[in-house]
Parts: sequence; structure tokens; C-alpha cells
Amino acid sequence: MREFAVVDSKTYWRCDVCYLTFLSSESYLSPDDELARYLLHENNPEDCRYRQFLSRLTDHLTSKLPPGAKGLDFGSGPGPTLSVMLEEAGFPMEIYDPYFAPDTRPLEQTYDFITCTETVEHFYQPAKEFHRFNRLLRCNGWLGIMTEMLESDEDFANWWYHREPTHVCFYKQETMDWIAVQYGWKVEYPRKNVTFFYKPEKSFD
Repeated sequence: MREFAVVDSKTYWRCDVCYLTFLSSESYLSPDDELARYLLHENNPEDCRYRQFLSRLTDHLTSKLPPGAKGLDFGSGPGPTLSVMLEEAGFPMEIYDPYFAPDTRPLEQTYDFITCTETVEHFYQPAKEFHRFNRLLRCNGWLGIMTEMLESDEDFANWWYHREPTHVCFYKQETMDWIAVQYGWKVEYPRKNVTFFYKPEKSFD
């Protein structure tokens, strides 16, 4: 691990093994301030533009799923929409969000697929969360992630994505490749900022 950048008095670190870039914990928001930021989000299942944004993931995901596959939307936010879209497409859904859907019973089940849109950048302990995904995901299941990928180290200081104060970790494609290797998953990049992991029968705990 090494210091990667200092921007606006905030220090960012880089893991030289998995290439994850992450904010120093001393700059994390308090839970109350973090919640206040999330409450500014205007996610609404009636918003056609928001649905179109999420369809960048769902359009590719639904073609991979068998009829009736059961899913979990992890990090569903203040206005769950992805779960609504997938239920409309015939897939029963559970949701979990530490602030807005904190019931942990869905985390005691397993799923044919998991969606995690605009959420992994908020993880304070990403290794712990991806280990949880591996436990929740059934063999032959899919994990679909949307997050803005870090493409240019040189332009990091000017990159808009880290200026949102709730965004604390940032992934390169090499990071996603590394995660796949750790769990024996396969990885696909069907379009910009969308990652799919497939968990085969022979995967790792």
C-alpha cells in the first residue's frame, strides 16, 4: 500500500496488489452526515431517466437469467428502483440497504443473482463485502455491478467521481480482474462502468 494522491487535503491510498484506490479513513463522513447526503438522492421508480440509467445493467443481466431467478439488490437506496424493474421482468427480488432497508433477513438467504449499482464505491471494507457476495451468490449465479471506473491515474485529481464525499473507494478494471481471480469467478465488461461476475460450480470460498 502506498500514498497515491492528496486532493483538497484528503489523502488517497493505492493497493499495489489489487489496484484499489481508497480514501484515508480520517476523511470519512460521520454516519449522520453520510445519511444526509444519501437523502439528497432523488431515486424514484417512476423516473424514466433513472430507469434508463439502470437499464445499462438490466438489459444485459436479464438475458443471462433463467425464468424466475431470485435476486438481491444490495444497496437499494432511498427509492428502490432496480428491484422494481426486475420484478416487472418476472424475477422475485429482495432488497438490502444499511440505511434504507436495514432488515438483515435477506442476508441470510442465497440468490441466483445480485445487483449492486452505484454502491461499491461507498464500501468502507470492500474485501468484507465481496466475501459476503460470494457467500450470498449461488453457483452459476451472476453479480452485476455499476460504478464509475478509474481509467486514468494521471487525471485523478480532476476526476469528478471522488468529489462526492460518500465515495471512498475506486476500482480499476485490474481491480475487478483481481477480485474474479480471488473467488474463481469469471468477469465480463459488457459496457462502460458495468461489470458482471459469474460464479461457476468450481469457485472459491
